[in-house]
Amino acid sequence: MSDSSSTSNVYPLLDSVDTPEQLRQLDEAQLPQLADELRNFLIDSVAETGGHFAAGLGTVELTVALHYVYNTPFDRLVWDTGHQSYPHKILTGRRKRMASLRRHGGLSGFPKRDESDYDTFGVGHSSTSISAAVGMAVAAQHEQQGRKIAAIIGDGAMTAGMAFEALNHAGDLDTNLLVVLNDNEMSISANVGGMSNHLARILSGKLYSSAKEGSKKLLGRMPPVWELARRAEEHFKGMVIPGTLFEELGFNYIGPINGHDLDVLVRTLKNMRAMKGPQFLHIVTQKGKGFELAEKNPTSYHGVSPFDRSTGKSSAVSNAPKKKSFTDVFSDWVCDMAQQDPQLIAITPAMCSGSGLVDFSKRFPERYFDVGIAEQHSVTMAAGMACDGLKPVVAIYSSFLQRAYDQLVHDVALQNLPVLFAIDRAGLVGADGATHTGNLDISFLRCVPNMMIMAPADENECRQMLFTGFQHNGPASVRYPRGSGAGAEPQTEMRAIPVGKAQVRRQGKDIAILSFGTLLNTALEVGDAIDATVVNMRFVKPLDETLIVELALQHSTIITLEENVVAGGAGSGVNETLAFHHLTPHILNIGLPDYFVEHGTQEELLQQYGLDRDGIHKQLTEFMTYNDCQSNKAKVKSAT
Repeated sequence: MSDSSSTSNVYPLLDSVDTPEQLRQLDEAQLPQLADELRNFLIDSVAETGGHFAAGLGTVELTVALHYVYNTPFDRLVWDTGHQSYPHKILTGRRKRMASLRRHGGLSGFPKRDESDYDTFGVGHSSTSISAAVGMAVAAQHEQQGRKIAAIIGDGAMTAGMAFEALNHAGDLDTNLLVVLNDNEMSISANVGGMSNHLARILSGKLYSSAKEGSKKLLGRMPPVWELARRAEEHFKGMVIPGTLFEELGFNYIGPINGHDLDVLVRTLKNMRAMKGPQFLHIVTQKGKGFELAEKNPTSYHGVSPFDRSTGKSSAVSNAPKKKSFTDVFSDWVCDMAQQDPQLIAITPAMCSGSGLVDFSKRFPERYFDVGIAEQHSVTMAAGMACDGLKPVVAIYSSFLQRAYDQLVHDVALQNLPVLFAIDRAGLVGADGATHTGNLDISFLRCVPNMMIMAPADENECRQMLFTGFQHNGPASVRYPRGSGAGAEPQTEMRAIPVGKAQVRRQGKDIAILSFGTLLNTALEVGDAIDATVVNMRFVKPLDETLIVELALQHSTIITLEENVVAGGAGSGVNETLAFHHLTPHILNIGLPDYFVEHGTQEELLQQYGLDRDGIHKQLTEFMTYNDCQSNKAKVKSAT
């Protein structure tokens, strides 16, 4: 946001707090004012930049209270999911840089260790906080310097098995750890109020803790009596508190309390910070708190583009007709296919809207399964369905499929089961950055036996490939990017593409460009400029080996082009084919580099990594110069 929007008249208290150290100098009575200003600043900021919105609005008071009570950054706060952390960024020295949020070269939309000492653990994928915090708690125990550790988990992250694996282990360790469950689902809002807040004060207070420890020492000498007392305490707490599960896992459970009541939060956190062993604080917040439209529809305001604060409407107005996205193509196809085949089942790990399954969930609710943030379960569940005759389609982001890799290998591919993976957000995704970039899937899928991998060049080809994969009697995947493509209108009729067959789109001389996926149009532009043969490869696996051999015999130089890391990617498959047939043309593999891609627009990133027209020309020129391919060098240079 502009510098003028942050003035002493608008945010008088927030402007005096650039760090948590300054926050901790405030009187406790000033904290509600600080929270109000922080919430308004967050609304103004995200209205200008876009980004994750509703979740952060719900954690304003919690963020203020945590940094007020904990000695950060010496004490560790681990946020999960990461998109709850915008208020944390604002209070930890980055308020003046919020205008650069999720922009090329600017602040990340998630906590990031090399961005701030207060970002103790990099997060983007959910449900990692408790495991990381357990590791930090063990390290703190070794250091013996009194460091405190708190994991803040919420916004659906507790639906993942990894969170419960960590809870199960943490409860068995004698380490000082606080887990804060930020429950913003409203399902237990009736439990929030004076009684539960009063109970939280009692149960987290020194009197109760001292009495409990004293009773344990006294009654511990009389095992039957101690067991009776322990059970009585459990049953008492179980009657008024939904925390029996966490108690059974070894945590001392407190809550649920109102996550927007700073007085209750600060007092409870102070008490719990001083307690020994694994502690669990359950708070209830309202997602979208303080912005009426986000309160009423938090899902729609989970992530937003820049918007008008007074109306909530997007300020990114364009007169150009909206092109169909690849996600839209999948959404239409899965509904059309389900209409034809009653055995089709759609599964998604908590990405109904993002993966394009909203319409399907409404039209075929009995065949729709959202398993929560449980990617491993989603894949093995699909495998089980396939065993007994159903035809599962798993709609998942490329960067999230990584989390179910063992299940994909062991439960699907090893058994050669007909599961179709509709892999969205493949390649460069833009503002979400390294944690969400789908630049690895070709590499980690290509080495899996039985797996068919398709990469459509446009929207129509995406629809036909989805149909092809669905008809395939084995595991198949279609990987497609975020957003729209060339604008090819998908044909209503569905026809299977011959498996493993590429398509020559332009016949040229000397140089052959083998394009995998949506970079085909760029490849054709380059091909026109240098009179190169251009091939739409369509299949990463199986490759069209016959055509690759023919091209190598007819051309002196082979160029491969993909929106995936070069290491182990589609180009590597071409190299292996050429080596197997003892063919030695000059080979250039163009793709993404062997490091993690940062955030920026897709256009900026394509340019940065040399995957736009000029970037490909430049790489060709350098390659020809290095390999002294004189005739091709002259051709490329003149075209450039």
